[in-house]
Amino acid sequence: MIIIDYTDRRPIYEQVVERFQSLVLCGVLEKDAPLPSVRNLAMELSINPNTIQRAYTELERRGVIYAVKGKGNFVADMQAVRTLREKEVKEDAGRLVQKAKEAGMSKEAFSDLMDGLWQKVASKQGVGGEADD
Repeated sequence: MIIIDYTDRRPIYEQVVERFQSLVLCGVLEKDAPLPSVRNLAMELSINPNTIQRAYTELERRGVIYAVKGKGNFVADMQAVRTLREKEVKEDAGRLVQKAKEAGMSKEAFSDLMDGLWQKVASKQGVGGEADD
C-alpha cells in the first residue's frame, strides 16, 4: 500500500501523507475505510511509530482522515481531498502561467502545450482525454 523512497529528499511522513492522499483520490481507499493502526503500519514499513503518527496527524489536519477514539483512523469524505488537491493545482498552474508569460509564450501555444500533456497523461492512465473535464 505504502512504499517509502529513501532517496527522496522529503521527510518520510510527507511521503506517507502524499501516498494516502493519492490512494483516496484514485478510489483505492473509500470513505469510512479503516486505516492501519499506527503501530501496525510502522512495523510494516520498518519505521518509527512517531513518524506514522505525525503523518496521520497531518492527514487529519488536511481533512483526509478522521479519528475515532478507541477505534482508530478512517478515510474522510474524498471531496475534502479533491478540494485540497484542486487548490494546489490552481496555485501550481498560476506559477506555470507566469513563467510561460515571462518566457514570451503565447496563450495559444501554452494552451496547446497543456492539451498535449493532458492527452499524454490520460492515455497512460487508459482514460479518454476529455473524460475528466
